[in-house]
Amino acid sequence: MPAALQVKLLRVLETSTVVRVGADKPIDVDVRIIAATNRPPAQAVASGKLREDLLYRLNIFPIPLPPLRERGDDVERLAEHFLAELNAAEGKAKQLTPAARARLRGHAWPGNLRELKNVVHHAFIVAEQELELEGLDETCAPSGEGASSLVVAVGIPLAHAERQLILATLDRFEGDKHKAAAVLQISLTTLYSRLSEYKAS
Repeated sequence: MPAALQVKLLRVLETSTVVRVGADKPIDVDVRIIAATNRPPAQAVASGKLREDLLYRLNIFPIPLPPLRERGDDVERLAEHFLAELNAAEGKAKQLTPAARARLRGHAWPGNLRELKNVVHHAFIVAEQELELEGLDETCAPSGEGASSLVVAVGIPLAHAERQLILATLDRFEGDKHKAAAVLQISLTTLYSRLSEYKAS
């Protein structure tokens, strides 16, 4: 929120009045404010992005929201919610498998809710009927089994680098296009299209 707007909000909270644009008389208001932030408020104050007096006014009853990885069964419930929205929009009845649910619970979710929504959406696109989320394990593995690397020369055209990555990923999964598409986070249609281009060139 811009600093000038923070001053106005603080004035409303302190006086319980507002002055409409073009008016000169204050109007009494009785409101409750629910404020949210994606950064620690104390840090925002220290960096000058949040007024300290406004923080005091807003911080009457703080409700810390833990990261997704600490919210237990919420991960599954949220995944089901996102999947239900996609099913309703597309007229489908796709489902999460038990293995997919286990992967949801075992993932660290560094991207929190946005990452979960993206993962479910991507899996919905590539799945025929059941969402396995197999690519989630591969995408998140930092090293060891399930992880591999590809050396790409600096300066080569982006299309060439993309081709190397797609073919290497396909080889990594022994030709399984569903798994390769899931890890690459592209649709099967896009993968088939790329492979057709490579075959023709």
